Amino acid sequence: MKRNGVLAITIADVAREAGVSAMTVSRALREPGKVSAKSLQKIRSVIDRLGYVPDPAARALAAGRTNVIGVIVPSVTNNVFADVMAGIYSRAEGTDWQVQLGNSRYSPLEEERLVRTFLSQRPAGLIISGIDQSAATAAALRSASCRIVQVMETGPEPFDMMIGFSHLEASRAAARHLVAAGYRKPGFIAARLDPRTQRRLEGFRDIAREAGLIDPRRIITTPRASTVTLGCELTADLLARAPDTDAILCNNDDLAMGALFECQRRGIDVPRQIGICGFNDLEMMAVANPAVTSVKTYRLDMGQRAMEMMIAALSGEDPRETWVDLGFEVVARDSTRGPAPVSRIV
Repeated sequence: MKRNGVLAITIADVAREAGVSAMTVSRALREPGKVSAKSLQKIRSVIDRLGYVPDPAARALAAGRTNVIGVIVPSVTNNVFADVMAGIYSRAEGTDWQVQLGNSRYSPLEEERLVRTFLSQRPAGLIISGIDQSAATAAALRSASCRIVQVMETGPEPFDMMIGFSHLEASRAAARHLVAAGYRKPGFIAARLDPRTQRRLEGFRDIAREAGLIDPRRIITTPRASTVTLGCELTADLLARAPDTDAILCNNDDLAMGALFECQRRGIDVPRQIGICGFNDLEMMAVANPAVTSVKTYRLDMGQRAMEMMIAALSGEDPRETWVDLGFEVVARDSTRGPAPVSRIV
């Protein structure tokens, strides 16, 4: 066989050089534990010397699947998903499983295309972000012949396995924290407006309404991508519409840092005049001045455990749990210590 005009090394070549059968070479590649240590060492030595590269399509045809675990996330630059990926890769390292990454860029159509592409290549499994797939994507995943783990969120009807937390409840907890701290005119700023963002907005509205503090003027959203600069802009818009706003729940930490910078630029005291709370609890929140309250989510652990669930399932074991709620924590810091006491005229 020739690939790109170059004579390709085959399994038969490796077998001949190693003095074993082609079946033994194939088994050494697919299930090395079933080959003797002496033969395995000889085969690997020949593979290294000849530069043999297995044909993934041929392996998939023979085995019914590849050793690939596809991972589809909406962003490869967002630190939140980078942490999840770091967890996935840390558990895949040293195993026979190969991780292939797909970036849907928050597009349902691109997510559908990636799912169909991965499934056509017979992956061993798919790890996919979220619970809001399109009808076509959901249908493809339900009929998939591979194992599936949904990450980043929990929902009532997983395709197979699921690990995450409730964005709705996390936002409710953050809003309750602001109310309990004494803020009475809270606002909310958000970007991107993907389904997870919308659930966080719903959580804020629930608690603001329950406390009798809901005010539509104090909710500022945009479909634009989140940045610190955008956080400055949205905070400026919020204060233009409702200058007496005394707290801001931000959809993520980038926006929260922008809110902090905008308040500092205007000479607004945080937390005495405005309290600020972020979401995800990235490293920068603890070292800001003042340190910023945020909702801590367990992203690295989520990636690690998602991969552990997948590997266990692919190894024929029953994962200890197939539906895992990792929860969250509102990490209270200086930015929400509470408003300045109201002066009383004696």
